[in-house]
Amino acid sequence: MTYPRKHLLAIEGLEPPHIADLLDLAESYALLNRSGKTQRDLLKGRTLINLFFEDSTRTRTSFELAGKRLGADVINMSVSTSSVNKGETLLDTASTLNAMHCDLLVVRHGQSGAPSLLSQKVDAAVINAGDGTHEHPTQALLDALTIRRHKGRLEGLVVAICGDIAHSRVARSNMHLLTTMGSRVRVVGPPTLIPAEAARLGVEVFHDMKAGLAGADVVMMLRLQRERMSGGMVPSAREFFRFYGLDAEKLAHAKPDSIVMHPGPMNRGVEIDSAIADHPTRSVIGEQVEMGVACRMAVLDMLARGLRRNV
Repeated sequence: MTYPRKHLLAIEGLEPPHIADLLDLAESYALLNRSGKTQRDLLKGRTLINLFFEDSTRTRTSFELAGKRLGADVINMSVSTSSVNKGETLLDTASTLNAMHCDLLVVRHGQSGAPSLLSQKVDAAVINAGDGTHEHPTQALLDALTIRRHKGRLEGLVVAICGDIAHSRVARSNMHLLTTMGSRVRVVGPPTLIPAEAARLGVEVFHDMKAGLAGADVVMMLRLQRERMSGGMVPSAREFFRFYGLDAEKLAHAKPDSIVMHPGPMNRGVEIDSAIADHPTRSVIGEQVEMGVACRMAVLDMLARGLRRNV
């Protein structure tokens, strides 16, 4: 079981066997975590730095927990977006990180491409924890693992990704991963929130929720990212929920055994109704968080194997 690259910067370009290997390894960590036997020595002596230029709760915490469960020394660096910009300042940060001799670097940044730039300037293996509107690869991996655990496969499933597609790095990574693994992906939302390149990514585009959810195995809702929008892209929150918020009436068009997902944080009453978000059998939102730790353990493990080969 090998991973062909030093870094994990994107899902785009990964081959099905590499994705399957990461998911299989993550499944083994999910089972290990549930058994309570979580402390390992695979990353003993390795340093993991979480470098977050944007706020995060789930992603940063799960990377921290994943690193500690594998025995790494974990350092969290939260950097104010007001003090760090593109260009020389980011490169100065890279120089500082090299001087620290870290082995694994997890980066979240508001600018698309920032983790890729850092990967060219640091010795560490870099993991993209979300960059601008580009990608969020580990979120797509944990989503895929959650789906596979419930449906037994990815190939042939109908997955509807709904809401703010245009500004969502989660949607982009999921589109790449799910289409690569043989899922039939639909994106559903108002025309203003569907990117022009969506059809070129091999997905079907819908502007009507009922049509987009018809016969779906998986319904993945997304947060409205107003911080990345210019004015006029969406009507009021009430109007958005009326047409594109997931409630029982709209969900009834999906398959009876369909599952509901959301990467968080949720805007209840905007993109999803609380009764659906908390549904005891349909919602797998809590499990997504759990699978996030397992997937990030798998990514850290796999990249560390590459570091060992290069020693």
